[in-house]
Amino acid sequence: VSRQLKEEIRRGFARLEDPLAGLLAMLESSSDWKGKGHSLGYCITTELQLWIKAHPTVPQSGTKLKKLQTRVLGMLSQCPANLLDPLISIYQLHTADRNCLLEHVSHLYLQGNYKEAAILSIKLKLQPDQDVEKMCTPLLLQDKANLVEDYVAEYPELQRKLLQTLDTWCDPSFNIRDITRPYQGLSRYKPEKFNRRVLSKLVFRLLERFNVDPALCPNVINQRHLRTLNYLFYKRFVEKTMTEENWGDHIQNTVGENQCLQGHLVQLLLRHCDTRGAARWAQHCQVPPEMLPRAVAEELQKLHIQDRVEEVAKADNYESSKKKDYYQLPIPRENVHFLQTWEETLQCWEKVLQPGQVVGVDMEWKPSFGMVGKPRVALLQLALKDEVFLLDLPRLLEQAEFEGEKEKLPHFIQMLYSDAAITKLGYGMSGDLSSLVATCSALKDTEKQMQGVVDLLAVDKQVDGLSPEHSHEEKGVRQPEKGLSLLVQHVLGKPLDKREQLSNWEKRPLREEQILYAASDAYCLLEIYERLCKDPESFGLGSDLTESLVGKQSKKPRAKKQLNKQEAPSPSGQECQGPRTEPSWPPAPISPQEFSVVCDNMLQGLGRYLRCLGVDVRLLDNEDDHRKAAEIARQEGRVILTSGFPYQTLRSQVGEGRCFSVNCSEKAKEQALQVLKHFNVQVSLSDIFSRCQ
Repeated sequence: VSRQLKEEIRRGFARLEDPLAGLLAMLESSSDWKGKGHSLGYCITTELQLWIKAHPTVPQSGTKLKKLQTRVLGMLSQCPANLLDPLISIYQLHTADRNCLLEHVSHLYLQGNYKEAAILSIKLKLQPDQDVEKMCTPLLLQDKANLVEDYVAEYPELQRKLLQTLDTWCDPSFNIRDITRPYQGLSRYKPEKFNRRVLSKLVFRLLERFNVDPALCPNVINQRHLRTLNYLFYKRFVEKTMTEENWGDHIQNTVGENQCLQGHLVQLLLRHCDTRGAARWAQHCQVPPEMLPRAVAEELQKLHIQDRVEEVAKADNYESSKKKDYYQLPIPRENVHFLQTWEETLQCWEKVLQPGQVVGVDMEWKPSFGMVGKPRVALLQLALKDEVFLLDLPRLLEQAEFEGEKEKLPHFIQMLYSDAAITKLGYGMSGDLSSLVATCSALKDTEKQMQGVVDLLAVDKQVDGLSPEHSHEEKGVRQPEKGLSLLVQHVLGKPLDKREQLSNWEKRPLREEQILYAASDAYCLLEIYERLCKDPESFGLGSDLTESLVGKQSKKPRAKKQLNKQEAPSPSGQECQGPRTEPSWPPAPISPQEFSVVCDNMLQGLGRYLRCLGVDVRLLDNEDDHRKAAEIARQEGRVILTSGFPYQTLRSQVGEGRCFSVNCSEKAKEQALQVLKHFNVQVSLSDIFSRCQ
């Protein structure tokens, strides 16, 4: 707005006997202000707001103000969002009669203006006097979950009521049509967005955002546990990628004393085991005998201790016979140290923080199976040429806090990561670091300060012949290797034994199998790096491998951060692509019109946000298989945007750099910024809303 216009507006106010009534008369006689953007009405209103601040005697009170407030309320439903706050401030609507305000919002609601009623309620802080279920239901049916979050954001009691309502709707016996029936004629009604799966995701998002006890939502938690049970049975009996003891640990933790879960466990046991096996695991998980089918109950009575010992021995023999198929730790077992005291840890630091040292770094945490909260690191592994140190982080952090020296651990880790003279090797280090930050918030800036870091994930796509198909071999039964295990197999000859990967890493003492797995995971990084540096050409890599990896990371930690930002939230994190020697980073700028993507079905919010910015977006439907994204990407030349486990499958089906993994825990806006920055998409004002929404 020109200075001349502003001055003219202010002179006009000064000449008016009653500026507030004058503004209202102008707005009532004009329709210009109802449009979006900075209309003349908007400019005059905001100038009056500033003018009142400079002339505090202007605001009125008493009966005259009440009459003006009544007139303003009548206009607010037609009011663009940018005028709401100025009008509420000018006419002091927060001081108006509360019953009058509630009645006006109720009138808006009854007219079907649900969004406007909610926004006005938020602005005037009317939520405590409203029915949260009644206000939020039509918003959820219109796919306005973000507005629902804002509606309850400042009211813990309303958050709890909303979560309890959503949890009731997620009960399998609840008929969701009972909720949707009264809103059949609702404009912008999106019934496909109103189902248990979508509501369950919303519940978990709200639980995490508002830090509410998950016990408040037993139905949603129960459903997630049921899915976890199915997943664990798949890992053990179909994929065969979990040891029996590890699997049993998780089964027992998941089921607990929940009768519904115990019943589901018995059904799964009968489907995957014989009667004897079902009886043995039912006993192990303390399933009440009255819940067991007759044949299993009878078998349970026959079980003797000797039988159980024989079963375990048989399982152990099976496990040991498989060991020769996998990568084995090449250093003696006594050179693997499990550290639980600061005295031991300080000795470890002296060895690790030596100039010229090469350190393999890995971390483990208890799998969350989709429950609330970010994983906290339970074990930090540091591998040197002759020994491996396993740091018990929970114990060490507890001791440091007790001694009043909380900065001990972050100080050591920051020294390690910021020292360019020490080469740190990892695989998907950004994923590890984000979990480390969740464990110890003092480490939040570590990624910015990283130097001398080699993420072997960046080598992954460059190594010749590295694809899941190469790992089938003649065995047929075993699942194809992926991630670090595939890289280890290709470079060192045998894959990693990943059956302990999903262990409960917080349980103490750690089992021997867990200790060996953790040590191998970190130590194999040293062997891969050494082999690749000695003979890069035989793996299709440039001869300046050491310089291109270490040198680049040391000089440009920011580029490293960008490379790692697209990690999938899997145990070791996965990256979109690895540069070939010197990357052309960032890529050449493109406009949103030139950028076309296909969004996996868990990223529909991101897809809609990118479309608002002018990007050519295709969205998978909820029922579509993730692999359809690869099919569309190949046919139409699109980039795949996905997250989590599907990333591993999809990235191998398209060209290098054509699959990008987004952090699912972030909101659509942050995800979109991440995508635009990675692909260097430059958005201009004319791009916004340039495509049909």
